[in-house]
Amino acid sequence: MVAVSRDRNVWLRRFHPVAGADSPGDPACELVCFPHAGGSAAYWRRLALELGPAVDVSAVQYPGRLDRLGEAPVEDLHRLADLVVEALGAPGDRPLALLGHSMGASVAYEVAVRLARLPGREPRLLAVSSRRAPSAPGRRHADWPRDDAELIARVRRLGETESALLDDPEMLAVILPALRGDYRALASYEPTPGRPLTCPVVALTGDRDPDVPVDDVRGWRECTSGEFRVRVFGGGHFFLTDHTSEVADLMRGLLPAPAG
Repeated sequence: MVAVSRDRNVWLRRFHPVAGADSPGDPACELVCFPHAGGSAAYWRRLALELGPAVDVSAVQYPGRLDRLGEAPVEDLHRLADLVVEALGAPGDRPLALLGHSMGASVAYEVAVRLARLPGREPRLLAVSSRRAPSAPGRRHADWPRDDAELIARVRRLGETESALLDDPEMLAVILPALRGDYRALASYEPTPGRPLTCPVVALTGDRDPDVPVDDVRGWRECTSGEFRVRVFGGGHFFLTDHTSEVADLMRGLLPAPAG
């Protein structure tokens, strides 16, 4: 069993063992994770438990879902990144790394760009998952879902949400506002151009992703003057669900280790 805690404000969640488990110790690094379109902080629960206690993992809770259901989704990814940077607040005493999946990869990138503009704040690492590089030919805005039927069909194809939830009218009414808002944000999103980062970037992807060709992922190297690598896993857009332990091992090798 695990407990969920809020950290600093409504934006960040942590997943940690309940009382009686071993002490979490003193992590050497903080990893902030960003969920996909329509997703919540809970998506990162398994990875957080795999990486703890060596890494202090927190997950971003976007407005419009779960305990923030009463808030309107943020329909501008640049504005969303601004709000997350504000929520992160002053730097702590541990290095910071960012990991984002799908839409979350774009939000993590924009957060990294903003932090890199602040003295001493650039992340130690940016990890992007299942997302085309900013320089890759993007989906034309006209190709994005035009109505709820197209949106639901797209979500089914990518496997973002269990089909049972999409078939339940009451659950669908709860899920749709966040999905609509996130996809509107994606449709209007223009990535920060150029090579704004110097930190290492690692790009993760599935070899059978219907939306993200592996070649389009390799373009993330153009975003940084630092080290770059790609890791391809077996699977589709949500390969991470089946490869959580492998992703955790990869992240351990890239992030600072606790002393001793």
